[in-house]
Amino acid sequence: MRSNPPNKSSKSRSPQVAPAAESGGGTSSGVQFLTVPEELAGQRIDNFLQARLKGVPRSRIYRILRKGEVRVNKGRVKAEYRLRGGDQVRVPPIRVSEAPDLPVAGEQLRRVLEDAILFDEGGLMVVNKPAGLAVHGGSGVRLGLIEALRQMYPKSPFIELVHRLDRDTSGAILVARKRSVLLHVQSELRAGRMGKSYLALASGKWPRAQKLVEAPLRKNTLKSGERIVTVDGEGKPSRTRFQVVERFPGATLVAAEPITGRTHQIRVHAQFVGCPLAGDSKYTPDDVNASFKEKGLKRLFLHSAEVRCTLPDGRAVAVKAPLPGELESVLQRLRAL
Repeated sequence: MRSNPPNKSSKSRSPQVAPAAESGGGTSSGVQFLTVPEELAGQRIDNFLQARLKGVPRSRIYRILRKGEVRVNKGRVKAEYRLRGGDQVRVPPIRVSEAPDLPVAGEQLRRVLEDAILFDEGGLMVVNKPAGLAVHGGSGVRLGLIEALRQMYPKSPFIELVHRLDRDTSGAILVARKRSVLLHVQSELRAGRMGKSYLALASGKWPRAQKLVEAPLRKNTLKSGERIVTVDGEGKPSRTRFQVVERFPGATLVAAEPITGRTHQIRVHAQFVGCPLAGDSKYTPDDVNASFKEKGLKRLFLHSAEVRCTLPDGRAVAVKAPLPGELESVLQRLRAL
């Protein structure tokens, strides 16, 4: 079942609790009484408060917990207390910094994301993320997928990413709408039981025998601040399975399944084999990218085609995301050569 988001966009601010004006560059809230929804069961009380008291230093949150100013079901609790659905949390008056206005997801983006929701059941959502949209704000990006979804579902108390996709990568991404689902699927991910399959267009002729790439990866930050990943003996162990799907003159369509989940893993492993991905501005030579641009490719050809996991009740979930039209048209031109 899919939950329908509101159609109207509204200006969104970081959540603050019943603020009352006070001089001195901030606001002060009165006493709050908050009921913990079932979706947040299992969350630590300190993290629960941090998410609701934007602008309050974490040290201040620990102080009011130590002093017993925060009460759960009328009793004192420690910072590591894990909430239960229905718990009543008393939050004392506390000074809160003014939060800046967040950018609002426009109607066009909302419509794109509404159409991109492939699955929404049992506290798990699968979204067919468009290329160019970051999964979350930060590093110069003010609005990402997760912020847009929170605006679209303002009554949902919990919306978190299960995993990430690079900004330039399109396709299926998992979003949890219950904390229990987030913890369950992430445990599957760590244990290697969650499946992720990608389609990628590699430049050149992929070696027929190259079905498993094992090469340690290390993240580096350049002087410019750009993050880049390299194969390095001192890096983290990394493994990716590759399978040839279709061959073209000067290119190979491959299916890739990352066994580990390192940053830029598929992209760097493809480069390591000698077949960097088409349209990859970080790891593919400019002249190679230029030849693919002539064939209509305007972005990185890397698409999350399928995700597989189970829900906490044991139900298996497998969702496929269709290849975007702009990538399919590139394949059609290669087939015509």
